[in-house]
Amino acid sequence: MSNIEKKINAVTLRLLADYDGGRTIDEIKPYDHPDEEMLVDIIGSLRKMIFPGYFRNRSFRVYTVRNNISMLLEDVIFKLTKQISIVLRYDPEFVDADEETVVKKAEELTFRFLDTLPKIREYIETDIEAAFEGDPAAYNKTEIIYSYPGLYAILVNRLAHELFLLGVPLIPRIMTEHAHSKTGIDIHPGATLGKYFFIDHGTGIVIGETTEIGEHVKVYQGVTLGALSTRGGQSLRSKKRHPTIEDNVTIYSGASILGGETLVGAGAVIGGNAFITKSVPAGARISVKNLELNCDFKDKPAIDEEEPGQNETWFYTI
Repeated sequence: MSNIEKKINAVTLRLLADYDGGRTIDEIKPYDHPDEEMLVDIIGSLRKMIFPGYFRNRSFRVYTVRNNISMLLEDVIFKLTKQISIVLRYDPEFVDADEETVVKKAEELTFRFLDTLPKIREYIETDIEAAFEGDPAAYNKTEIIYSYPGLYAILVNRLAHELFLLGVPLIPRIMTEHAHSKTGIDIHPGATLGKYFFIDHGTGIVIGETTEIGEHVKVYQGVTLGALSTRGGQSLRSKKRHPTIEDNVTIYSGASILGGETLVGAGAVIGGNAFITKSVPAGARISVKNLELNCDFKDKPAIDEEEPGQNETWFYTI
């Protein structure tokens, strides 16, 4: 045995010994947990069904929309039923249930979820309309469908939210965290999003589990709709911790709106970097008082006369 093989063997033995600690991270049950890659594949297939004329199905050679959708459905039904069967074991009701009972329940939940796709498509159509009307940089709706991270995050959330409402464990959160990693937009699957929801730019947005958002709401990058405090830990589970945003509200970049009792009334505008922990009346305009910007310009001898601008030093203070 070579020296490197001995070192590898020694590290392997140390790791195997460490795995016997009985901790959460020591659990080795690869087939008892959901498959993240398969769930991402399911999102991709569902996206093709939501937008049947936009995303090509490379797995099948079909010539009609009917055949295409039928094949995609069969694939999603098989994969999603399998994944739901796995995560149902996290539900105390199914911990000790026989396999037939679990699979039957998983199939039921899968078809109940698929029945919500027309509703999801209805809502996504309004989201596209809101993005097109709300962003003068959008030249057409196709551009929005293909390239807007906000729409992708909203789509995945709408899919995950329906599974969340059906009580499917774990899978909805994995789906929205996939969208989070892809877009920088963190929307908990429990959050309720109304029609005509537009996320502009999007990076750094956080929308908490019990957030309720009305219709025609526009949110810019860096916005947080969060909890006022999470010190209570698990005792706060299922309690209203995040704000309610009514219809026709605009929230500009960097604003934070916190607390389960905080309500932003219809038609309000929340200015950039505002920090809000109390309710805002309908139609209000909230803004941070303008900070003073001072510019101190000083001349100094040129470092090199052939490089203009080298004698300029700018100092900005706020």
